[in-house]
Amino acid sequence: MKPLKLLRIFSIFITFTFLFTHYAHASGAKRPDVTSPAQDVTDSSDIQGRIPPAGDSFSESPVLEKYSYLDPDHSVPSALLKKALEYFEANQSKISNKRYIVIIDFSQHNSRKRFYLIDMESGDVIGYLTAHGKNSDPDFDGYATQFSNVPDSLMSSVGFYLTAETYYGEHGYSLRLDGLSSTNSNARARAIVIHGADYVTDAKLIGRSYGCPALDQRYYADVINMIKSGALIYAQ
Repeated sequence: MKPLKLLRIFSIFITFTFLFTHYAHASGAKRPDVTSPAQDVTDSSDIQGRIPPAGDSFSESPVLEKYSYLDPDHSVPSALLKKALEYFEANQSKISNKRYIVIIDFSQHNSRKRFYLIDMESGDVIGYLTAHGKNSDPDFDGYATQFSNVPDSLMSSVGFYLTAETYYGEHGYSLRLDGLSSTNSNARARAIVIHGADYVTDAKLIGRSYGCPALDQRYYADVINMIKSGALIYAQ
């Protein structure tokens, strides 16, 4: 066979091979795009829908994350702090004095410094002794077990308060409180106020009030001056 004829046959073969390959891919599955970046095969549900383990940052309350600088020594019970901060965040328009928050943990014995003054700027916390109502502790063992919003009950009331104006009365320099909860709405009418009392002093068992969160005579005036005029108090 002549070389020219062989060359023509070879050219026809090459052309036929190219056309067959092209149409085979056009009618079948699409080729992988080898120029695209490698795909992340992590299941998105592992990030978006997972339930984080205990202690994971995902499980932290947003409000606690915002105020994570508060109480570096973890003096305040975390559940009470969380609830107080959530109320503080949701009711900014009601709260005039945003520098301080007070949390009172009536579940603790009255010999403990359970009146927590929280500085919202520095994050520091100072604990003070505080009394509870006489009839909140009927057997006088130092634990408050009963609470009331009823006048003349001689019991402490729980809930959220706003501090109000100062005045001089039976107990000297004092601070009025307005109850914001159904459990303490009669605080002003009941004269539930912050004042100093000589029966609030370092001891195994301190005295009881008529329902007021009375403070140590050595510190009460300073505390009143810091928290007067619209600071939030949460007692529980």
